[in-house]
Amino acid sequence: MLPLDESDPTLGLVRAIDEHGVAARPVELDTDLLVRMYREMRRIRMIDERMLARQRQGKVGFYGTITGQEAVPIAAALAIEPRDWVFPALRESAMMLVRGFPLDRWLAQVYGNAADVQKGRQMPSHQSSRSVNQVSWSSCIGPQLPHAVGAAWAAKLRGDDVVTLGFLGDGATSQGDFHCAMNFAGVFKTPCVLLCQNNHWAISVSSAQQTASETFALKAHAYGVRGIRVDGNDAVAVYEVTRAAVEHARRTSEPTFIEAVTYRMGPHSSSDDPTRYQASEDVTAWKLRDPITRLRTYLVAKGALDDSGLKQIDQGIDTEISAALRMTEAASAPARASLFDDVFAALPWHLREQRAELMKHTPPRAHGHG
Repeated sequence: MLPLDESDPTLGLVRAIDEHGVAARPVELDTDLLVRMYREMRRIRMIDERMLARQRQGKVGFYGTITGQEAVPIAAALAIEPRDWVFPALRESAMMLVRGFPLDRWLAQVYGNAADVQKGRQMPSHQSSRSVNQVSWSSCIGPQLPHAVGAAWAAKLRGDDVVTLGFLGDGATSQGDFHCAMNFAGVFKTPCVLLCQNNHWAISVSSAQQTASETFALKAHAYGVRGIRVDGNDAVAVYEVTRAAVEHARRTSEPTFIEAVTYRMGPHSSSDDPTRYQASEDVTAWKLRDPITRLRTYLVAKGALDDSGLKQIDQGIDTEISAALRMTEAASAPARASLFDDVFAALPWHLREQRAELMKHTPPRAHGHG
């Protein structure tokens, strides 16, 4: 392999805070923003812990955690404007919470109950809402990328001051949708940012088995797209790189491809057993690079947080999650008649007949968990 050239942004690694929580260079971000960044990352970590436990208890059928990858979605959400649109993959739903979506409604999607804005029609951990400009995503790998590029092109044609963010994992770079999106973005100069979370694993397929390219960011050159590689466990660096890419897209209508180098410290989802393919020593090494610990260490050294402040943050988050779960778990199942909503603007006669027939029958009694 050729040695990495630190002067090439697609081969180097942008970093602001090192693995020990020490500033690698001056950090100019506002302290309040950094504390909020820490709280948001800590919140989704605590939510994931509570929800994975509920999945194990049989209260929800499926859940996808983002353990170890919190820096990317949180920093990216803080780096964009409310008018911008997000086209997520599996591990970006927390962006909705940062952008103001209510936690109880977000959790309701996991339960698929009447409080879910998607009316229980999507599998768990597939949150989306027009209210925060976050588009629904598919478990099929990659189709959100042409959507993000297409939406950016539409915004450009309409003269809208909007940037789109399209997310992908390292595995999606092997899909045709990745090629189509990158090629289109490069040719038509669409105001978008495609952000790859290289967490080293496409479920059980390692990144080394995914590409022979020195880095994923290097692929951007072939498409005529700006590429940059950033430490995905450094929330400050991710924020700065994403913010700069978004502002560049808004100003010039040119796309950027970002590779955020991180690691999935937990299972791909609640259905996965990572011990079958992840080396325990790799997991241990990456835990020492935990993005939350890194930012916390920096903020404590800076004097922005102390033990009392950290405890207060955790207590506040715990109270928030508990209250949201009480509200969510008290919600009923979606109304049966809602099956016919959102199919046609005006419901045709045959669906009206089917709805009437359905409502004649008493639904079967649900069995509790005992």
